[in-house]
Amino acid sequence: MFIQTEPTPNPEVLKFLPGRTVMGEGTRDFRDIDEAQVSLLAETLFQIEGVARVFFGPDFVTVGKQPEFDWSHLKAPILAAIMDHFTSGRPLFASEGIDAGGHEDGAYEGDTAQIVAEIKDLLDTRIRPAVAQDGGDILFSRFEPDTGVVWLNMRGACSGCPSSTATLKAGVENMLKHYVPEVTRVEQTL
Repeated sequence: MFIQTEPTPNPEVLKFLPGRTVMGEGTRDFRDIDEAQVSLLAETLFQIEGVARVFFGPDFVTVGKQPEFDWSHLKAPILAAIMDHFTSGRPLFASEGIDAGGHEDGAYEGDTAQIVAEIKDLLDTRIRPAVAQDGGDILFSRFEPDTGVVWLNMRGACSGCPSSTATLKAGVENMLKHYVPEVTRVEQTL
């Protein structure tokens, strides 16, 4: 098994491509070892000293490190853990029915429901595929119809990335405002 690695715009995150399906559909973000308890691979990765975050994409795993650790010391044990997991045939999650993580669903009605559907469609078709190339994901959190503010959740390599604010404002906000005139601003949920 050959696992490729790619840098991401976030210097604290590397993208690992095992050459096979990881999640297939959806994504999953783990911020600490407690959240990782549902995934055998994520839990193993968090046991490596210096690993701060794990994110599963359709065909990749991104791993975030603590700033005081160096990739030259972390890369080999991370590669070994990913390789061991996929060659063992073990499932990604400890039990079936684990939420793959997607857009948050709210109770929207009428025109607002249509606006939210348009926002989610743009995210799914134009924005998320581009962000996945950098090892991350952007998910819809909520829309405030009174103010026109869209709240998005940045995950994986995008979370905490130095360029994430620029991506959010210059790229995502401009696109949403262009195609959905009701959108006035885009903000990131924490």
